[in-house]
Parts: sequence; structure tokens; C-alpha cells
Amino acid sequence: MATLGDIGVSAAINILSAFIFLLAFAFLRLQPFNDRVYFPKWYLRNLRTDPTTSGTFVSKFVNLDFRSYIRFLNWMPDALKMPEPALIEHAGLDSAVYLRIYLLGIKIFVPIALLAWSILVPVNWTNSTLEDATKFSNVTASNIDKLSISNIPTGSQRFWSHILMAYAFTFWTCYVLMKEYETVALMRLQFLASEKRRPDQFTVLVRNVPSDPDESTSELVEHFFLVNHPDHYLTHQVVYDANKLDKLVKKKKKLQNWLVYYQNKYARKSSQRPFMKTGFLGLWGKKVDAIDHHVSEVEKLSKEIAAERERITNSPKSIMPAAFVSFKTRWGAAVCAQTQQSKNPTIWLTEWAPEPRDVYWPNLAIPYVSLTVRRLIVAVAFFFLTFFFMIPIAFVQSLATIEGIEKAAPFLKSVIEMSFIKSVIQGFLPGIALKLFLIFLPAILMIMSKFEGFNSLSSLERRSASRYYLFNFVNVFLGSIIAGSAFEQLGSFIHQSANEIPKTIGVAIPMRATFFITYIMVDGWAGIAGEILMLKPLIMYHLKNFFLVKTEKDREEAMDPGSLGFNTGEPRIQFYFLLGLVYATVTPIILPFIIIFFSLAYVVFRHQIINVYNQEYESAAAFWPDVHGRVISALVISQVLLMGLMSTKEAAQSTPFLIALPILTIWFSRFCKGRYEAAFVIYPLQEAMMKDTLERAKEPNLNLKGYLQNAYIHPVFKASEDEEDDEINDEKWENESVIVPTKRQSRRNTPAPSKISGASSPPSLPEAVQELPQP
Repeated sequence: MATLGDIGVSAAINILSAFIFLLAFAFLRLQPFNDRVYFPKWYLRNLRTDPTTSGTFVSKFVNLDFRSYIRFLNWMPDALKMPEPALIEHAGLDSAVYLRIYLLGIKIFVPIALLAWSILVPVNWTNSTLEDATKFSNVTASNIDKLSISNIPTGSQRFWSHILMAYAFTFWTCYVLMKEYETVALMRLQFLASEKRRPDQFTVLVRNVPSDPDESTSELVEHFFLVNHPDHYLTHQVVYDANKLDKLVKKKKKLQNWLVYYQNKYARKSSQRPFMKTGFLGLWGKKVDAIDHHVSEVEKLSKEIAAERERITNSPKSIMPAAFVSFKTRWGAAVCAQTQQSKNPTIWLTEWAPEPRDVYWPNLAIPYVSLTVRRLIVAVAFFFLTFFFMIPIAFVQSLATIEGIEKAAPFLKSVIEMSFIKSVIQGFLPGIALKLFLIFLPAILMIMSKFEGFNSLSSLERRSASRYYLFNFVNVFLGSIIAGSAFEQLGSFIHQSANEIPKTIGVAIPMRATFFITYIMVDGWAGIAGEILMLKPLIMYHLKNFFLVKTEKDREEAMDPGSLGFNTGEPRIQFYFLLGLVYATVTPIILPFIIIFFSLAYVVFRHQIINVYNQEYESAAAFWPDVHGRVISALVISQVLLMGLMSTKEAAQSTPFLIALPILTIWFSRFCKGRYEAAFVIYPLQEAMMKDTLERAKEPNLNLKGYLQNAYIHPVFKASEDEEDDEINDEKWENESVIVPTKRQSRRNTPAPSKISGASSPPSLPEAVQELPQP
């Protein structure tokens, strides 16, 4: 069990590590050759160029202006200078609201910490319960535990102060949550109202289109929406199973990149043709002319791509029972997306289309009927992953202790019993062991989410984040408490009566706070400082730049750091909410460590969002209800655990007062859900009509069909500047939604598109009534 000295050693190690990381970042960011690593967002937007230096060769790589090193910490105030409206304009609403999660933590825990330290810490400290217990029983305790609720004697009236503080903490948390929910909802509505025109504002995704022996999927979609949305339907694009074609196109682009590299190499030294080996990584195999080899390979792939495109064109099996359907107005799209289209609720399922860059194209080819089976499989797999993962975690945690190391390696006993080494092991090693053990978990959870079949990157990340949080709760939180309390106190269980065991568990649960303090320092202090250093992207960029970069496009891909990892970052934040709310009334000493995490992370991620991360999509803060819900769940968990702890303290008279807390919290959650959640899942028709009216007034001659025609064509069907063979197919895909003759006699009078506006005119009312499709 970690003592106050162990926590001090851990704090010193992690503070020193964080300081070294921040100092290294402040130095490396000033060097010209690292400029693309620490400011890639500006390069990708063509708002920054490589630093121009004159003088020695060294000055191209090293900043020789020593005055700049004096201001090496200027990045901190610079990160805080940009106001929130400018930040939203620069990075999007998703990034700005993500930062507000850290601010939410500061708003909640700073007042709670002040209140807890001024009331609960003196109440806990001025007792001698643990001191007496360590003298007359086998229970172990440290000075930190004397600041916790464990130091209050059983049946004491002092527990009323904890009950009153639990009410105060709950009311304050709920108040801050409500105000933040209201603020973010207003920000979302303002963002949507002021946002420029986007294809997803006019488009819905239609799934589970029924099969028809007389019509193709495209014809069926066209006729269905002409009949049922006659005044608003504009165009559509069916979904193709183009996953194989996508792989071929990516392979071709990679070969073309190598071809450009060898051509440039030959242009610089025309006296010698470049050669290569055809084996693995060019290490062995037949030696061939590199340019001729890649030209032939590109030609071969071009023929395969053309054949695959032809197959998709002529095979009805390549068309999935889904389509992106666009409307003339936002109002029409909102009505379609938010209503049931057929009396059979299992067909013609509509939802808002993700924005084009948010679409996860591979999953659109998954048949809708298989999604339920896939999600059942993943649910079962996640269950086993979560509960069986606890075994290796408990094993690693047991090895990361003095007793575990002495048992596994007895010859090290004399070394690890040294005072400093012992403090390092107990105060630092368990946290870093757990951190390293969970390093591959996000990738596993993302693979699960993709297998489930979600059709957008944002939904994939939100699903993965939800599972990550649940995993952390079961394995990191409950697993650490169970392994840490029950196993540590096993010796005392054996030597006491059965009715004393619940009391021992009640004392041991708050004692586990020392482990979480070390974990916070490892993950939340040193880990956040390591985030801004970006050591892995730094190394990878220079390795790619030295060995793999062949063209300017390669350089852009090498320096692209990706987007803000919501699927990993948000669950980590929520875990700190859980720890703070659970231990606020139990062991308040943990709160300052959590506040430092939220403060440091806010500054670091503000800098990263401004200069580094380039968001892949914009969901207009659609994730906020998940954030709110997880904080509420953490609050309820803290209340239930406090009730359980009080039951071991013979404070039965407090139970009726504590039962009210989760009831009130759940009621508050339902109130917020009814009051604010609609802003995140429903687009108000009033807002849609206002935006449509303003747009018609400003741009009366807007060719909306031309704007939407190509928005949701699969990327592999769009023409690219460097591929001539793509362009010959482009017109075909763009004209996919033109009405074609139908075999049905009742539909031969469906009007053709207007030659003036390019939009399909709706059928007359009698025809619409006559042509209602059969489910």
C-alpha cells in the first residue's frame, strides 16, 4: 500500500517527467526542421510555409536565434488567447465543445475541492480510528488514509457531514451540468443557423430499400420519393459495393507515387536508370528497371480497375438496398429524416446523412439485415473481452507490487526493500503498468465498432468511446478496487469473524485512493505532457521524410497528425469525472490531482486543436448528450457506493437520506434529456424553413441539383486530376439519378427531369395517389 512518502516520490517522478516533456517540446518546436510536426494544421491549409533561413547550413535545421529561447513558454498564453468564436471558426464546433469538457471538470471540482478540504478533511483527520486499528488488528493504513472517511469511528455522528456534503456536491454538479448543457445546445443551434450550405443539410440516407422484380433499386428510389415527397425530392445516389474497387484504386495510387519517385530520381541523374528488386520490400527477387516495372504494373492495375468498374456497372448485385436522397430544401430533408416513410416500419428507413467526409464508405456495403446479427456478436465479444481482461490486469497489478516482485523474483528482495526503490515501486509502477497494458485497447474497440456496421466516422468514435468508458469502469475502477481491497485485506479476513468482513471492506475501499492518485499522475500529468511533445509523430515524420517521402503529397501525408481522438480522449476525461465524484466525499485528497489534470489538459489540447489536429468531420457537438449522460452515471455510481460504504459504518439512519440522491439525480437526467437533447437529435422545422427562405432570397438562381449531384458519389468514382481513366466514367456516375423507363405500366408517365432546372417535376396529385407503392 502506497504511503505519503510513496505518493511524494511518484509526484516527484511525474512532475519531473512532465517538466522534461514540456521543456523538450518548447525547444523542439522552435527548430525549423520540426515546424511541420508542431504546426501541421497551418501547412495543410496553406497558411504557413517552411521557415526561410539565411546563413549557414546548420541554420536550416537549428534555430540560432537565442532570443527566441527566452520566450519558450509563450505557447501557453498563445493557446489561451484565441477567443471561443474564433476557435469555432478555425477548428469547428466539435473541437471547441470538446475543450469545454475540460472546463466542465474545472467548474465542477474546484468548488467541490474547496468545500471538501475546508469541511471534510478536518472532520476525517481529527480522529484516531485507523491509528488504533493498526495497533490492535492486521489492517494496514497510511497517513493518506487518515484524511479519508475510513478514519471516522463506526456509528459516529460525524457521518452527517459527509451526507450533507454529498447533497451539496450533487446539487452543484447538476447545476453546472444543466448550465453547460444549455450553453452547448445554444452553441449548436447557433452554429447550424450560421453554417454555410453543406450537402448533408439537404440529404437523408435511406436503408433497407425493398426489392422489386420489375425495377432496379435506383428506379424504385426515384419513383418512391417522387410519389411521397413530390414537392421536395430533387435527386438521389444509390450505394454501390465498391470495397474491392477501393482497394485497387489505393494500390494504384501507391504505385503511381513510386513511379513519380523513380522518374524524379532519373530526372536528377539521367545517366543511370533506377533499378529495383521485385521481392519483399525490394530486398530480394529479380532485378528490373524500376520505371518500366511500375509503368507496367500501373497499366495492369488500370485494366483491373476498368474491369471492376464494368462489373459494378452491369451487375445489379453491386447495388446495395440503400441510397442518399437529396431534397430541394432543408425543410423537406428534415421532414423525411424525422418521419416514418412506410406503414411497414422495417423498410424505407431514413436518417440524416452524415456529411460526405464523415461517411465510412466500407460499411455502407453491409446489408441492413445483417447489422443486428453483427451487433449481437460484438456485444458478446465485448462482454468476454471486458471480464476476461480483468485477469491479466489483476496479474500485472499483482506483479507491480513489492510482494508480487519478491514472489516472482526472490533474489531482488534486498534491492527492492531499499527505501527509494520501494517508494518508486509502490508509488509509480502500478500506474505505469496499467497504462501500458491498456495501450492496444482503443484499436481493438474501434475494430469492433467497424464490424458493427456504423456508417459514419463520428458514430464509430462515439460507439468506441462508450465501450472504452464501460471497460475502464469495470476493469480499471472496479477491478482495481476489488483486487486492491479484497486481496490486500485477505490476511485480516482469515483472522476475524464473518460479521467483521463487511467493515473491513468498507475501510479498504477508500484506501484504494492511493493507487488512483498514482494513476492520475502517470496518465493525467506525465501523459498529457507527453501528448504535446508528440514524440511518436515526431519520430515517424522524420523517418518517413528521410526514407519514404517521394513527392509533396507524401510530405503532406507524413505530417498529417490526424484528428482529435474522441474515442480515446473523451473516455479518459470521463474516468476522471468518475474518480472525482466517487472520492469527493470519501477521500478528498484526490481532488487537487484531478484539478491539475483538467487544467493542464485544457491548455495542452487547446494548443493542439489550434496548431496540430485537423478534424476529419464536423458533427456540430452531437456527442454532448453522451458526455452529459456519462457524468450523470458517474454521479449515481458515487452515490450508490457511498450508500454501501455507510452501511458498513453502522450509519443506518443515513440510508433514507442517501436513497433520495440517486432518485433526484435520475430525475434531473430525465429533465435535461427532455429539455435539451432534442437540439442534438432533431433539426427544428422552423430553423430549416428560416434558412431555406434566407438562401432563396440571397441566391435565387442557385443550381442546387448541380451542387448536390456529386456530393455522395463514392470517392473511387470521382475523377481525379492525375487519372485520365477515371474521367471517362465520371459522367456516368454523376447521371445515375436520371429517370429511366420502367416496366410498370402505371409508372410510364413519370415525368422526366426539366431541361431548365435539372430537377424532376413532381407528378400530379391523381398520379401520386394512383402510384402509391406496395410495401
